[in-house]
Amino acid sequence: MRHCLWLACAWLAFCVSAQAADGPAAAGPLARGAGDGAVPAWTIDAATPAGWTRDCCLYARAIGVDAVLYRGEWTGEPQRVMVLNVWPRKLPTLAAELEADRKRFLQRDPAAKAGDFPLRHRAMQCEVAVYQGTDRIDDVVAFCDPGQATGVRLSWSMALAHDDPQRRALLDDFMRVVVASRYARGPAPPVHGG
Repeated sequence: MRHCLWLACAWLAFCVSAQAADGPAAAGPLARGAGDGAVPAWTIDAATPAGWTRDCCLYARAIGVDAVLYRGEWTGEPQRVMVLNVWPRKLPTLAAELEADRKRFLQRDPAAKAGDFPLRHRAMQCEVAVYQGTDRIDDVVAFCDPGQATGVRLSWSMALAHDDPQRRALLDDFMRVVVASRYARGPAPPVHGG
């Protein structure tokens, strides 16, 4: 019987957001951006679960993202890697960001299944998209909006094999990172982890 990723994520979102204070502590700014026009300088703090490596400045920069979290050695493979992206806000709402992402995904894989659900975050509005691809790779993407004055939106994403034996633990770590992520406005102190 096919495993329903969105149900598992919804359950995890409820459990993790309800107990976010018990999650791993953030180790300081993971990513940062300089001010640019209407977008003020920013940092993103993120929890790092035990056994995961933080990187903003080597592998993340090489693949064009703001930060990555990975376990073990860096392989360059996208599965089991948490990816942070921060971009200037262009669409009017977080729902519009989610819909644009869903449309792009389904254009690439029309037979895929897509679902979404809200995620309770103490400081930001967040929505989670879950995609079950016909390639048997599932993607979970958490879109967050730290507020209009920030000028940015952000997302955490992770791809997993549909039958990954560590799926539950990986999704749990992913959701903990998302709900413990924090946006801060202002000059960026040195970034740790890379």
